[in-house]
Amino acid sequence: MHRKFSLNLQPAIGALIALSTLISGCLGGTLSRNNSGEYKNGLVVSAHPSSSKVGLDILKKGGNAVDAAVAVQFALAVVYPGAGNLGGGGFMVYRSASGELATLDFREKAPGLASRDMYLDSAGNAITDKSLHGHLAAGVPGSVDGMVKAHQKFGKLSWAEVVQPALDLARNGFPITDSQVEEFTELQEKLKKYNPGKSYFIKAKWSKGDFWVQEDLAKTLEHIRDKGREGFYAGEVADQIEAEMKKGGGLISREDLKNYQSQWREPLVGNYKNYKIITMPPTSSGGIALLQLLNSVEEYPLRRWGHNSDSTVQLMVEAERRVYADRASHLGDPDFYKVPKKYLVDPIYSKFRMSDFNWGKATLSSDIKAGEVPQESEETTHFSIVDRDGNAVSITTTLNGGYGSMVFVGGAGFLLNNEMDDFSVKPGSPNMYGLLGGEANAIVPGKRMLSSMTPAILEKGGKLFMIVGTPGGSTIITSVFQTILNVIEFDMGMQAAVNAKKFHHQWYPDVITFEKGGLDSLVRQKLNQKGYTFNERRAIGRVDAILKTPWGYYEGGADPRGDDTLMGW
Repeated sequence: MHRKFSLNLQPAIGALIALSTLISGCLGGTLSRNNSGEYKNGLVVSAHPSSSKVGLDILKKGGNAVDAAVAVQFALAVVYPGAGNLGGGGFMVYRSASGELATLDFREKAPGLASRDMYLDSAGNAITDKSLHGHLAAGVPGSVDGMVKAHQKFGKLSWAEVVQPALDLARNGFPITDSQVEEFTELQEKLKKYNPGKSYFIKAKWSKGDFWVQEDLAKTLEHIRDKGREGFYAGEVADQIEAEMKKGGGLISREDLKNYQSQWREPLVGNYKNYKIITMPPTSSGGIALLQLLNSVEEYPLRRWGHNSDSTVQLMVEAERRVYADRASHLGDPDFYKVPKKYLVDPIYSKFRMSDFNWGKATLSSDIKAGEVPQESEETTHFSIVDRDGNAVSITTTLNGGYGSMVFVGGAGFLLNNEMDDFSVKPGSPNMYGLLGGEANAIVPGKRMLSSMTPAILEKGGKLFMIVGTPGGSTIITSVFQTILNVIEFDMGMQAAVNAKKFHHQWYPDVITFEKGGLDSLVRQKLNQKGYTFNERRAIGRVDAILKTPWGYYEGGADPRGDDTLMGW
C-alpha cells in the first residue's frame, strides 16, 4: 500500500490520491466489493450497498459519524434482515476527533419471566431448539433504545433525518442481491413454520433484482421516526410485540419493553506495542478476549515468522485455546456478576497463561482450564464509519443466528432475535456456535447474555489508526485479532487484511478450523506432526474496517465474502 513509498514521493502520491478521490466522488463514491480506496471526507463500510449509500448520504448532508451510524443501523434492518435489525441488539465503540471515548451496550436482556432452567427437559438435558427457534428464543430487543441514546448524546442532525432513509427503503423498496435470492429461497419452509398466517418473505420464486417493499416495517419505522423510543417500546408497536408473544408462547411483556435501557459503559482500553486498543467491556466477551490474545503474542517475532507460517499459527492457536477457556468461566453480565477484567487483561496474567505452552506438541484442550483469578463471562453484522472531522464509530449488531428466531412480529414486519441461546442454557453445554459457558452466564431475568461481538478502534501516536469488527459468532474474536495483526505485523493494507484467509480455535472442540486455501499443506503437515487437527470450512467472518493512512486519507476494507460495500468521498 502507499505506506511503503519513500517520503520524497508523498506529494505526488497525495495528488494522485486526491484526483482518484475526486473522480470516484463524481461517480457516486462507490467501490466494487473487492477494491480498496482512500477518501478524505468520510467513509462507510457495511454489509449491504444500500445501507452504505444511506450512511454516505448522511455524511454528505453534514451529519457526523454517529448520525450516519444510526441511519445505517436502521437501513440494515430493512435491507439486511439476516442480521440487521430492530428486534436485536449490539455494541457501539465511539471515538471523537478530539479523542473522547465511549462504549454503548445495547445488548438484549432476558425477559422478566425467564428462568434458569427454561430450556431443560425433565431429565435436566438441554432442549436445543427451544433456545434457537420460535418465540421462546427471543430476548428483549435493545437496538432502537441504543440508537436513541447514541443520537441523543452525539448526533448532529435531527432524529427524523437519520431514520427517514430506512423508512424510504422499506416503503419504496430496493433490489435484492444474488446472495439474498439464495437465502430467501432456502428460508421459505422455516419462515412458514414459525409464522403461520403471515406472508413476510414468502414468494413462489425470488430472482435477482426483485424489488422488495416492506410496508409493515415502514409503518414501524414511521412510529420510531415520529416518537423516538416510545415509538417502539410503547404504543402500537409494543402492542404488536405483546400480541405476538401471547400468540406463540413467548415471554417478552409490555413491562419488559418499558423497562429496557441500553447502558453506557467504561471503554476497555489496552495496548499492543505502540498501538492503543479501544474496545467493548462485558457483556461483550470479545474486548477482553482480544486484549488477552494480543498480550499473549506480543513478545514473539510474528513479523519475522511471517503470515500463517507454522510458528505463527501454532502460537495464535495456543493463545486462543487459553483465552476461550477463560471466556467460558469468567465472563458474564457485569450488572449480575463481578467480572475480573483487570486481571484477565493484565499482560502478566497472559504471560502466566502461556507459560505451559510447548513448541514440541499441541496442548490438549482437556488439559486447559480457566485461569485462576482473584474473586471480586454466526450471523451478525458489523459496520465501520468515519466522518470528515475524524469522529469514528464501530458497531456490531445482531439477531444472533441468521434471521434470529425466525419469528416476525405480526403487523410490525420485523424479526425477533434468538439471543437467549447465548446464555449458558446449561453450564457446560455448548450453544449454537459450540461455545461452552458457566455460572457467570446463567439465565437470570433482566440479565444480558454474553456476546463474542468485538467492535474496536485503534490509535497510534494518539491519533485514529483503525476501525474494525466483524460478524461470525465465536469466530468474531479471532477474525478481529487476525485482521489487526495482518496490518500491524504483516504490513497489509486494509483491504488485503480483510481479504486474507482466517483460521480459528476456541478451546472446544479441539480442532483448528480454517478457510479453504487459508493454510498451505506444509504448514498443516508440520502441525499435524505435533498433534494438531484441522477442519476446512467455508468463509470465516465478514470484516468491515477502515484504516487511517499516514497521509490522512481513509482506506477501507469491505469483505468480499458477502455483499459488503464501502462508500466514501
